[in-house]
Amino acid sequence: MSNLPLISLGNITPEEFLQEYWQKKPLLVRNAFPGFNGLLSPSELQKLACYEDTQSRLVTKQKNQWKLKHGPFRSSDFKKLSDTHWTLLVQEVNHYLPSARNLLSQFRFIPHARLDDLMVSYASQSGGVGPHFDSYDVFLLQGLGERRWQISAQQDNEWVAEAPLKILKHFQPEQEWILHAGDMLYLPPHYAHNGIAENDCMTYSIGFRAPSHQELIEQFLIYLQDHTQIEGQYVDPDLQLQQHPSQISLSMQQQTRDILKKIQWSENTVEDFLGRYLSEPKSHVFFDPPDKPITQHQFKKHLQKNGVTLSLKSRMLTGNNRIFMNGDSYTISDDAFQMLRNLADHHMLSAPLLVDEETEVLLYQWYIDGYLE
Repeated sequence: MSNLPLISLGNITPEEFLQEYWQKKPLLVRNAFPGFNGLLSPSELQKLACYEDTQSRLVTKQKNQWKLKHGPFRSSDFKKLSDTHWTLLVQEVNHYLPSARNLLSQFRFIPHARLDDLMVSYASQSGGVGPHFDSYDVFLLQGLGERRWQISAQQDNEWVAEAPLKILKHFQPEQEWILHAGDMLYLPPHYAHNGIAENDCMTYSIGFRAPSHQELIEQFLIYLQDHTQIEGQYVDPDLQLQQHPSQISLSMQQQTRDILKKIQWSENTVEDFLGRYLSEPKSHVFFDPPDKPITQHQFKKHLQKNGVTLSLKSRMLTGNNRIFMNGDSYTISDDAFQMLRNLADHHMLSAPLLVDEETEVLLYQWYIDGYLE
């Protein structure tokens, strides 16, 4: 599988896109995916929204009143919507369709560590979720039907108070286009936009995670708590009698400051934290180990003949001779690293496949855990 994306970014290269557009300004690309008409039908998306472990939302607007309902849904829920403008949004479609992961693979000019998921939305005519901001980068790829996109660089972010979603109260579009099948619009974070279905249509949203500074710091402190052991204990052999026993003394504050200075980390610590944190599956994601696992010897023969593919739900990243798989960290040899980095890059290793013992043991354990197809 090629490292280069197969999508068209118009008359610019991926390098030019990153330099001129990424996190800077929008880009409209006509016919970014020639011949693209979507990966699934509206009825198939509705069926997916009925799965117990699927993250889905239903947004309706009737008589200027917005309503939001979270899945899982029943098929009968969609038969009551004929008189409303409605939108169904399903997250992480790439966990269910190999074709969805193949679509995401076309965006490899953005590192895997930044990728979040593929969300697919279906909207009835005039449906949408209202004008809003996103805190992350997104590519909006049109599938079935047509959708009108209005965008604005406005700074006014006042929300409609009574709405169940964060809908902008004073949206003033500056540009707008109608996207047809295969057209794509890139939007950087915090760029106001409003999508309105010209007819029954489906949009494929390739989203990229952008954790807040608060979230990163909180998660790093949790990581340090689990991976740091500091010796010593608070002592005060020179304790003095205090006039006010309720007062926290200056000496106690000073000793505590000195103790907190023992919290240190290195470049390796940060790499290990990021690898674990960014590859950690979301809390609702569960893996399915094989019901009747084959033996390691049989698994080795399978590797040689058929190769191996990552589970659609697996997140695999790499560091400096370190592999991160679904929140776990593995420090491995150079030879094992070269092969497993290939798996992380392309989500598959093609046959014929000859692996060393270290790689074989790791792959077999991941197979047992349900991390591999």
